[in-house]
Amino acid sequence: MATTRASLDERLHQARAAGRVLARMAPGEKSDALEAVARAVLGRSAEILAMNAEDIAAARQAGAPTATVDRLFLDEARLEAMAEGIRAVAALPDPVGVVTGGWRVPNGLEIVETRVPLGVIGVIYEGRPNVTTDATALALKSGNAIVLRGSRVAERSNVVLGDVVASALAAQGLPDGAVTMLGTDRDEMLALIQAEGKVDLVIPRGGEELKAYLQQNARVPVIYAASGNCHVYVDSDADLDDALAIAVNAKVQRPGVCNACETLLVHRDVAAEFLPRVADALLAEGVELRVSHEARQLLSALDGDVVDATDADFATEFLDLIISVGIVGSVDEAVDHVNRFGSGHSESIVTRSLGAARAFQQGVDSAVVYVNASTRFTDGGEFGMGAEIGISTQKLHARGPIGLADLTTVKYLVTGSGHIR
Repeated sequence: MATTRASLDERLHQARAAGRVLARMAPGEKSDALEAVARAVLGRSAEILAMNAEDIAAARQAGAPTATVDRLFLDEARLEAMAEGIRAVAALPDPVGVVTGGWRVPNGLEIVETRVPLGVIGVIYEGRPNVTTDATALALKSGNAIVLRGSRVAERSNVVLGDVVASALAAQGLPDGAVTMLGTDRDEMLALIQAEGKVDLVIPRGGEELKAYLQQNARVPVIYAASGNCHVYVDSDADLDDALAIAVNAKVQRPGVCNACETLLVHRDVAAEFLPRVADALLAEGVELRVSHEARQLLSALDGDVVDATDADFATEFLDLIISVGIVGSVDEAVDHVNRFGSGHSESIVTRSLGAARAFQQGVDSAVVYVNASTRFTDGGEFGMGAEIGISTQKLHARGPIGLADLTTVKYLVTGSGHIR
């Protein structure tokens, strides 16, 4: 343990020094470095995909869930998307040095509020190799050094991606320590999240188990990008064709991600008409339906294809082709259900009523609340942020997609003319 901590201390010291250099880099220099990383990802695609194939094979042999394999999987299209995400971040306005406010107080002091990097950011993630490049791009663009700690299931993929990134940045003259890739040793992860004064922020991307571990052990600030128990609510005034398309897309387009729908709520006034339609569509996509007692009565023709839902089902992030289905009598009941069982991630109402839409958006206590749109849009890229490190379900210091601005803080620059107090 002592050797691991000493080694980590040395790397964190190096990261801190690199962060001071990155904080002073010109926007063009950072963008050029990210372009080099994007080119390197595509230029070494064969090597990356070969290592990823080994991770996939090992995961399947170990009986990993389908969702885990999907998050882990890379192909040419996903590598292209990773490179595109890096370039999108590079093209965004640089947040460092942006003046967010300024004023003069009565005594004549001039105060300017400006954005500055946080310093050293740690990112802990499970089974998502794309986080290696997404997080790197966001950290560097915002002038921060980054320490990456991936999971064992993606170890081969992350090692090669880490080397791709490091080599590309070194060729651009960036300092050692700008990006640090740790191994999967748990003691080292514990040391990272307890490195007070050496790490300014840790962002975990993983499930509730990782979140609980950090809540119990972390001594540095943490933004939790954790589970997504997301809902679609079909209101009495919904366009049912839109509702059908949204519900199916939110569940099946990519079920193993945090912004996929896990619970479908339907207003009692349209349940008899809508539930059989949506049930048929979901079953055709291979989705298992876990339904409330009232919903089951309306789906008697599908009795062998549905199972009874419990409170535990409504509280579960399945990350699979499984969905809980319930019936409510009002927008307020839908809001109460979401706030009781949800994780504060993303929720959607399908309605043509402005009043219902407003009540839902104001009442639901989640990071993102949609009207007439799939929950699958909760994503940094879809929000025009280029990429995101994760989706924060907490309220301080960031909420929703964690983008460039969330990786900065403010500094007050105060100018006087011999002022004393």
